[in-house]
Order: sequence, then structure tokens, then C-alpha cells
Amino acid sequence: MADTPDADHRTAGSLTADDPHEGSDGPMPATTPQPLEGILVLDFSQFLAGPVAALRLADLGARVIKIERPGTGDIGRTLAFAGREIDGDTVSFHAMNRNKQSITADLKDPDDLAYVKQLVARADVIVQNFRPGVMERIGLDYASVAEINPTIVYASATGYGNEGPWRDRPGQDLLAQSISGLPWLSGSKSDGPVPVGLSIADHLLSCHIAQGVTALLVRRFRTGQGGHVESSLLEAMLDLQFELLSTRLNDDSIAVERHGVHSAHAFLAAPYGTYPTSDGYLALAMNPIPRLGELLGVDALVVMTDPREAWEKQEQIEAILAATFATDTTAHWLSILDAADVWCAPVLTLDELLASDGFAAIDMTQEVQRGGTSIRTTRSPLRVDGQVLRSAKSAPTLGEDDAAVRAEFPPAGVRA
Repeated sequence: MADTPDADHRTAGSLTADDPHEGSDGPMPATTPQPLEGILVLDFSQFLAGPVAALRLADLGARVIKIERPGTGDIGRTLAFAGREIDGDTVSFHAMNRNKQSITADLKDPDDLAYVKQLVARADVIVQNFRPGVMERIGLDYASVAEINPTIVYASATGYGNEGPWRDRPGQDLLAQSISGLPWLSGSKSDGPVPVGLSIADHLLSCHIAQGVTALLVRRFRTGQGGHVESSLLEAMLDLQFELLSTRLNDDSIAVERHGVHSAHAFLAAPYGTYPTSDGYLALAMNPIPRLGELLGVDALVVMTDPREAWEKQEQIEAILAATFATDTTAHWLSILDAADVWCAPVLTLDELLASDGFAAIDMTQEVQRGGTSIRTTRSPLRVDGQVLRSAKSAPTLGEDDAAVRAEFPPAGVRA
């Protein structure tokens, strides 16, 4: 087994003693060891998939040390979501790098590289998201690292994998969405491509990488064997489309045919979609058309008893529903549909979401402090043993932990 950090090297902190989630087995002790406590992670990655994968490990209790280039650090420090910054770093950097430490190292400098290799020998996990070939040139690829630390768990996140004509293309979320065909699944038949308006490829890839790391750690604890987990933005996008791709691979007549302006899915019939009300929008999932007609008092829908009509008259049905819902408020229609257990929901704006009782109830935010600045971020979406995972540690300033880490792991003075 590789040397793992002793008690002094572990992340300080434990599960917060919040009220247990409803339906759990009861209150947990005020402090419960986190699942990955004692695991040391070196995070070589930059905005976005790699850092968020490392964040997921940190939120599970791992100690994460970011290895950043001197002077500039992670490009995420300056690549601002909505152009917003707090205390000299972007808000998005704060969100994805809380609960970590930061040291600086120029990996092209022999002395810095030699020191980093000393840390590699002590680490349990490495996360990196450079383009294929970069870590090989530095000498920190999996094969090289495994010679230093045979039980290392090594995670590589790329744009499009290590092989094929796209391997050297820029690994960026919109570009990966576009290559995967995803933007042709949203919108109506009159629209051009409609990408998802968040970094969905990056975030899903971060989940896959974190899952792979934890799986390899389980194997290592069981067998003593390290390993290398790899995935890419493209693979995350293809996995997201497993229903479509699996169906198409078995039936070549399947094609993407988007429907009318209210449809929310190219492969689901009416009434699946979103509809304007007098003061907002309402979403309807899979529901029998005649039953909707009865509840809404629309005879033209009541008589559509043939299930094929949900496909064959899709746009006609959607137009009838849209005209009906536009006559009253979202709350009015919800009062009718919710009472009948119809699958529906309001389509909330960002402001409505943040002001809602449902958002307050799920308690998805936390507050961290950096210096004299208070920063609100989201928390881990996980609960473990009924406990919400939270950490009060903010994202580090660049090189904030240089002195402390070098004092804890003093340089050997021997160039690698």
C-alpha cells in the first residue's frame, strides 16, 4: 500500500451535525468520520471537470491539494461565470475549489518537479485534465507515476479520449455538446441547435471521474492494487444519451424529429412539454390525454381515446392545452392537477426558485469565509448516514499553503 497521510495529514473536519434527513434512522453523533477521511488527493486539473471531480472527493472527506502554476494558477481563477468575482477570484472558482489547499509549482522547473514527485509518492489519488500527451512530456503520466507510487489511483479527464481524430481538439463544454449531437435534442422543429445552458458535459464528467476514483480506492483497500480511471467530455455526453443511442443502434429507422414549440422531447408524445399560463409556465410529463381533457373541461381532448393520437395529433393537442392553460394562472392549474396526482410542475424562474419554500427546505447552500469575506456557495448534493456534507473551508488563494505543505512534507533536496 502507498504511504497514506497519518492523522496529522487528514482533512480537519467531519460531517456537520445538521438535523437528520427525514426518513433516516435517527440522529447521528455530532461528528462522524467522513467516508474518504485520510485520503490525500493531488489536483493538477483546471477549470472545470477536473476541479469539480476533486471537489466531490473533498466533500467526502479527502484532503485535496491543488498544484497550481506560479503567478497565474488555475485559469478558473480568472475565467468568470457571468463576469463576477469575489476577493480577487471568480465566484465559480470559489464554488468549485472550496475545501482545498493550494501550492504553487512550475512543472517545467526540475526542482519544483522533483518536489511534486515527492508529494506523488505520498499521495493516494491524482486528478488531471490536461490534453493527451501533456503529462507524458512532464513525466507525470500514469505509467511514470506508478513507478513512483505503485498503488496510486490516477484519474484522467480529457475532451475526447486519447485516440481518434478529435483527441487534440479543445476540450470545452459547448464544443463537446456540439460534437455529441446534444443541441439537436432541445427546442422545436423550427429552431436551430439549442445547447444546454450550463456546463453539463463538465459536470457529468466530474461525477464519472469521482465515481471511478472511489471505485478504484475500494479495490485498492481490498487488494492493494492501484489503477487508472479515464473518461472524457464526449463520453459523458454519449452516456447521457444512452436511451437514444441504444435505440438507434438497434433500429436504424430512429431519427431526431423535433416537434412543436411546446414539446420538451423529440421522442415522447403529447402532452410532454411546457405551456404558458396567464402568469408563467407549466410543465406536463406523461399523462393520458382523455384524463387531462376531463380535468380541464376540454371535450376535444376527452374524445381522443386512441393512444396513437398522442403522436399523430401531437401539435394539435399541444395547441389546445396551451390555449387552455393561458386562460388562468399557474397556481390555479396546479390546484386542479395536483389534486388529481397529474405529473406536472411549475416552470420556475431563477428568482422564483431561490424564493421558494422548496429551495429553502432542501437547504442546498452553505457559507464559507476567506479572510474577512463571506461567500455563499452550493453544498455537496449528497447525504451520508442522514447527514448533509458541508465544509466551512473556502477556496484557497494562490499558493496559500506553500509554506505549510513544504513544512509538513519537507523537500528531500534530491533532484528527481
